[in-house]
Amino acid sequence: MSAAPAPVPPSALRNAGAIRDVLMPLLTEALPPNATVLEIASGSGHHAAVMAAALPQFIWQPSERDPQGHAEVTARVSEARLANLRAPLLLDVLKTPWPLAHADALMCINMIHISPWEATDAVFAGAARLMPDKGLVMTYGPYRIDGDWGADSNRMFDASLRQRNPAWGVRELRDVERVAASHGFTLQERWPMPANNFTLAFTK
Repeated sequence: MSAAPAPVPPSALRNAGAIRDVLMPLLTEALPPNATVLEIASGSGHHAAVMAAALPQFIWQPSERDPQGHAEVTARVSEARLANLRAPLLLDVLKTPWPLAHADALMCINMIHISPWEATDAVFAGAARLMPDKGLVMTYGPYRIDGDWGADSNRMFDASLRQRNPAWGVRELRDVERVAASHGFTLQERWPMPANNFTLAFTK
């Protein structure tokens, strides 16, 4: 019998619906039926389960970088019982080759600020390898925009992240755009989200 998944983090419970409401029209318009959406750093697996349930015409491929995280996502996928939600991949963006050959879109939620800067470059490099033209990379999280924190809470959050790990931190949006452009991706649109976050959509 499969193990029960760990409790969903409160942040994922809060933001999953808002992210779903942004991505549903975006993906429905941009992707053909049966397109594959790869999620990097799936965490609890909750976002993948919510998106797969809302968009059953697409294949959802979660992933995690370490065995413990992989096991948690596996339990969530088993609990969800969705035909279009695949078993997770063990995927570290910094290690190549990635364990799949193709994706039409890539989703990355709350990873860029809690990973070294090299991981952001690796996400776009990997997406460029996997995707056809017009493929999408979608990210969610806090960003500075032209140096503007948007709220004091983001400045304090950045300081707390850097105390935990000097390689982490809230990224400047223009820096992310430059990395994306170096791999052939252009920022298509950004949406303000609750709690001073943004969803970004980049197109190849």
